[in-house]
Amino acid sequence: MEFNRVARMAFEESMRVKSEFIDKYEELIYEVARKIARRTGNGGTVYLMGNGGSAADAAHLAAELVGRLYLERSPIRAVSLPSNDSILTEIPNDFGYDQVFSRQLEAFLAEEDIVIAISTSGKSTNILRGLKVAIERRSLRVGLTGKTGGEMPGLCDYLFKVDSTDIPRIQETHITLGHVLCQLIEAITVGRE
Repeated sequence: MEFNRVARMAFEESMRVKSEFIDKYEELIYEVARKIARRTGNGGTVYLMGNGGSAADAAHLAAELVGRLYLERSPIRAVSLPSNDSILTEIPNDFGYDQVFSRQLEAFLAEEDIVIAISTSGKSTNILRGLKVAIERRSLRVGLTGKTGGEMPGLCDYLFKVDSTDIPRIQETHITLGHVLCQLIEAITVGRE
């Protein structure tokens, strides 16, 4: 591969993947945003979970909801589960890393809440266990994953699958989707106020 083509090829592939994604999920994105806005408007909290780069996305999106994206508004309750250093070391040490999210959700999750699970493979055991707790609590479950969805289909009320096996392209689409969801939730919230 010629090095001078690497950047262009990456950008072109990212645009192709995102274009196919919005063609497939445009209506569903708005439906999910409305449901999340309704639940947070009724006192629900958005809990986000992910590993690695997806953990960074969880923290980033929680910050957008609590802070703001574009509009002046009241904060929207959101928590990034991979963001508490003490919890991230205590739970794996005492219970195992596969319980790092499920244990937190057992402590906090209520029926009106929302869980957003981000996993490029859809196979992360700690994500799957967290989704199972959300099922038990009857919380709304939104999944962001890659081409196959791994084991997430059936565990999510709404599942957004990026039609790619290239992890950077999947993650780029996930953060774009996250920003769009935050923008819509914010606009719906302000419109309701």
